[in-house]
Amino acid sequence: MSEYPVVLGTAGHIDHGKTTLVRALTGIDCDRLRDEKKRGITIELGFAPLKLPSGRIVSIVDVPGHERFIRQMVAGAAGIDGVIFTVAADEGVKAQTREHLEILGLLGVKKGVIALTKADLVDEDLLELAAEEIKDEVRGTFLEGMPLVKVSALDGTGLEKLKRLIDEMIDGISPKNLEGAFFLPIDRAFKVKGFGTVVTGTAYRGKVRTSDPLEIMPKGTKTHVRSIQVHEAPVEEAVAGQRTALSLADVAIDELSRGDVLCEEGIYKPTRCLDVVLKILPSADEPLRHWQRVRLHTGTSDVLARTALLDRTDIDPGAEGIAQLLLEEPIVASINQSFIIRFYSPLRTIGGGRIISPNGSRPRGRIERTSYKKHLEKLDARKNTDDRLRLILEKWKYGIINDLAVELQERRETISEKLQLLETRGETVNFSATELDFMTRSNYEELAARAKEMIGRRHEEDPENPGMPVEEFARKLLTEFSARTARKIIEKLIADGYVEETSQRLHLSGFVPEKEGALNEMANAILSFCKEKGVNMAEIEEIKKDLGVDENIIKEALDMLKVKRQVYTLPGGYVIDKYTLANVVKLLGDIDGDITVATVRDATGSSRKFILPILELLDSLGVTRRVQEKRILRKSKIIE
Repeated sequence: MSEYPVVLGTAGHIDHGKTTLVRALTGIDCDRLRDEKKRGITIELGFAPLKLPSGRIVSIVDVPGHERFIRQMVAGAAGIDGVIFTVAADEGVKAQTREHLEILGLLGVKKGVIALTKADLVDEDLLELAAEEIKDEVRGTFLEGMPLVKVSALDGTGLEKLKRLIDEMIDGISPKNLEGAFFLPIDRAFKVKGFGTVVTGTAYRGKVRTSDPLEIMPKGTKTHVRSIQVHEAPVEEAVAGQRTALSLADVAIDELSRGDVLCEEGIYKPTRCLDVVLKILPSADEPLRHWQRVRLHTGTSDVLARTALLDRTDIDPGAEGIAQLLLEEPIVASINQSFIIRFYSPLRTIGGGRIISPNGSRPRGRIERTSYKKHLEKLDARKNTDDRLRLILEKWKYGIINDLAVELQERRETISEKLQLLETRGETVNFSATELDFMTRSNYEELAARAKEMIGRRHEEDPENPGMPVEEFARKLLTEFSARTARKIIEKLIADGYVEETSQRLHLSGFVPEKEGALNEMANAILSFCKEKGVNMAEIEEIKKDLGVDENIIKEALDMLKVKRQVYTLPGGYVIDKYTLANVVKLLGDIDGDITVATVRDATGSSRKFILPILELLDSLGVTRRVQEKRILRKSKIIE
């Protein structure tokens, strides 16, 4: 025998033999409560292991049939992979038969076996009539064409055949995602001596091992697994698709309630806004209106909500649409999780559907609602994480790995691998090697083009301005990003050569303000004039006269050259360029004997009136040191 990760549910009208059938199949009475024994009806969910002819063991969830316990029925049916749908031969199709069938369809159940129970109570003709009635009733539903078997829990008629049919059915059931982040809606919580707090549920995703850290949401209570049981047998690991009991550390029983979810840390978060595909039952008495108050059942949670329709005022019976459910209290849900909605008063099932995104946000205004609806349609059409990741990056413009992990409900390392693969393919741009911040390449290149256009326009409008202040650039182009993210984007634009930054201003590569350009031209002219004069240095007045420009321009150009150490000014109004000064230093090194004013004068062919201030400048720069009338060369070149 081996555990097989499939959960089957019972469904059908009250008193049509669901619990009795489960007892006959498994030997376990799922009615464990005193009230259930006393009243003869199922009130809470029951669970039992079923051994099949193939040797596989699957779980059965026995659900209540009474209309007052639809909440419990939905909680049990939400995690099932297939159904044993029961109809009593002596009563036929009844009210809860139809409602349960509708709920199963809304929850996305695809596989089932129909059990015509209490076959021992009627003759063969009535059995055939009951079978035909059931076939008519399920026409157009997921149960159409599914096998039907006549059974009696009392005399054993059809039980072995039913087991064989169930065995065949589970071969066609797709396994749940065992690699995803663990997610288990809690349907029971109780104390067990020696084990402490124990919770049970059907794992929707992933796997869990003893000692694994988990959290209980939406409260965010931290815990870890002390021990695990599947069908009352201790195991080291439980996986999605199994009924599981887990003993938890550091959790009091009064901290838990139905509707809570036991899940992997840092992946799931509480929400009050669900983006959904919403379908209204054809049997509904009236359309679902925008902002109508409904009761929402998903997983094991049961909360009140408002329906927010994005592109219409109502959804007619039999129709479906993209919508949002705005919850009156927070829950935790998973992507693609099914749900049921019921009218708040009178309480009856009207529809259900599937969660596109558990982390919805409210669009404002008609244009934003239309755009948001189109995004949800695209998101719903993308069934794998890779495609969803691309779409979300396009929508968000910029994604930080931790936020993406929560949005996609995948582990951080999984998202990291996918992002880096996209980067390798050239589809994304990474802004931080340590934090893994990403943008799609198309979004980045569009932003870079807009940055160049905006700064280029500033250059045209104000050619004397050295560029756009960084703060203004971020305010105008990067307003949708945080200040920290905006700085990363700017640094990336600079690193990739789209823009340059000088003194907290951004400008295009090669741009020179007109005023700065004029100064540069003047500085080059001064530098050329000084190089021509050489050691017979130019005087400032001589430069003014030779270049014939405004005195203020000369001063600004000289100041700029002095800051860059391209020229030096000396007493007496002399100006020497760094190239000439470097040649003088080289000559000092070549002089045989003492370095004096006279030897330097002779080596350069100049006069004392120029050589003396030059040597005094070299003293001040630390290139030479004066000892009485001689100099000692300390450095062989000018520091540039």
